[in-house]
Amino acid sequence: MINRRHFAAGLAGLLATRAQAQTLPSGSVRIVVPYNPGGITDILARAVAQPMGAFLGNTVVVENRAGANGSIGANLVARAAPDGLTLLLGVTDTHAVNPAAMQHLPYDAVKDFAPISNITNVPLALAVGPSQPGITDLRGFIAAAKAKPGALTHSSWGVGSVSQIAMLRLSETAGMELLHVPYTGAAPAAQALAAGQVDSMVLPAGAAEALAKDNVVRVLAVLSPQRLVLLPSVPTLQEQGVALTVSIFQGLFAPARTPAAVVARLNQAVLAALQAPVMLDVLRAQAALPDPQTPEQLAALVLAEQDAWGRVVRAGNIRLD
Repeated sequence: MINRRHFAAGLAGLLATRAQAQTLPSGSVRIVVPYNPGGITDILARAVAQPMGAFLGNTVVVENRAGANGSIGANLVARAAPDGLTLLLGVTDTHAVNPAAMQHLPYDAVKDFAPISNITNVPLALAVGPSQPGITDLRGFIAAAKAKPGALTHSSWGVGSVSQIAMLRLSETAGMELLHVPYTGAAPAAQALAAGQVDSMVLPAGAAEALAKDNVVRVLAVLSPQRLVLLPSVPTLQEQGVALTVSIFQGLFAPARTPAAVVARLNQAVLAALQAPVMLDVLRAQAALPDPQTPEQLAALVLAEQDAWGRVVRAGNIRLD
């Protein structure tokens, strides 16, 4: 038999559980991707949306708001209502490069956001396209660039992007000069590489592997500390005498002043999504690993990335406005 005291205690526990589960308002959750469709950030957002929605009980949709190295989409979320229904898939560019490179950045990458969790750190690769059939390795790439300074081109997903800065750092280390051709996103920049419209690019390793699999481009190096399972025969830059490693973080953020209970619920949803088979398959295809974090850990990561990339941007005198 259940007495009144046990029933009251059970009911209180049930109500508390339901209250915790309902910390997110009803309605669709939108994840704003600050880049065009088809790039790595867009791919990850669409992969995480379905399992997050299943966990939350809310429909999760992806909205692309490209422009100004991700700052347009980031600012949209910074100014959104802090109810947990508008989120940003923020990256190294939006939260570490832009604060150093843009004097008139319309948002504060720390004060205007509530970190939820990192999703992954995406490794990068250096590739050359069909416009340079004679370049088969990093040594040949550097030699060709040095022979005709400024003649070889490289694409990126925007002025001041990690893609451009990584190539700039490689160029400075190797003593070569390339001509930068910026695009509005990683997908069109990679398409230009594959079409032979530009000669080279630093791009996500998963995209590089997909193009190489189709014999469209040749991957000369990975910018990770170790070789990647996805590209086992491709040496690192360090193996080839260039002391440089670069990756990009991909984290989920809410507007500042989002209630702590909502942030906690969203954090639980991300952690659950990172265990979903569909998400793991997508990460594997991008040579990336899940990187679940607490909000505090993502906040610390942003500060560390701002310090590291700020030094690079200032040393290169890179300005976006």
